[in-house]
Amino acid sequence: MPRWPLVLLIAAASAISGGSPSAARPSTDTPPTAEELHERAKALIANQHANDAAIEQYERFERQMDRAAGMNPRVLDDKEYRVVPTGFGNYKILVQQDGKDVAPAEYRRQLQKWAEALQISMNPSDPRARDLQAKFDKRMHDRAELIDAMQEAFTPKWLGRETKNGRFCDVLELVPNPQYHPRSLLQEALTHVTVKIWVDHASNQLVRGEASVTRDISVGGGIFGKLYRGGVFAMDQQEFAPGVWLPVRLQYDYTIRKFLFTSEEHQLMEATRYKRLGTPKDAFAVVQAELAKTPHQDSDP
Repeated sequence: MPRWPLVLLIAAASAISGGSPSAARPSTDTPPTAEELHERAKALIANQHANDAAIEQYERFERQMDRAAGMNPRVLDDKEYRVVPTGFGNYKILVQQDGKDVAPAEYRRQLQKWAEALQISMNPSDPRARDLQAKFDKRMHDRAELIDAMQEAFTPKWLGRETKNGRFCDVLELVPNPQYHPRSLLQEALTHVTVKIWVDHASNQLVRGEASVTRDISVGGGIFGKLYRGGVFAMDQQEFAPGVWLPVRLQYDYTIRKFLFTSEEHQLMEATRYKRLGTPKDAFAVVQAELAKTPHQDSDP
């Protein structure tokens, strides 16, 4: 599942918010002032940076489904992963495919790969660790830079307040700012989408975001690929610890061309069982304990 639509949604949501963080629950038809919008935007950006840092110490289970088009789509592919931190991002351990558990020997092999990745991250003198750290730092820097730039990229329209996923939210529509000049390919993509967001009024955290592609997004001038107009992306977040909000549901529906091949993609991801593991050293202790309880098998019974 592509990661960049998630980045776009989070970045767009960080562009603006509404309300006053210290005020009592306001009337649903009382618009925020310009000063409140500005202060809440800064707080939302800071919150999202904290969430991005926090998720690197969590494991979760992700069910990822590829579906056919239509009102009642059938599931074409159904996989569940255990997504675990490595110190340089995450590693996906396949748990189930189409409702069937992976073989014990295969699951153990994946645990061993996770342990090896953690050992590399705990040894900064390892050349592989230096290379992975540099790539991870660049990825996180680019993401943070994108989020910081979002207040320039969109013009907000306050729509009101309503309850979404059990939270009292400010609702806004974000449209591309015609005066914005993107400085990267990902920032350029933001000029091709409109976004609707629900922001928790009490905590100033993203509850839900919906993005619609209004113009084709080309890669390499269209030579390498194109994401076509009409694509829709949605994301929901929940609070898992005080001040830590993480994605629980992603849905992508779009048509894409890669070189000469065009395809429709309809993907749904649901994340559950978030658990904070901590540093790579802490996570390594977890995987060691699991391997000790998982006997080695050369072949399936």
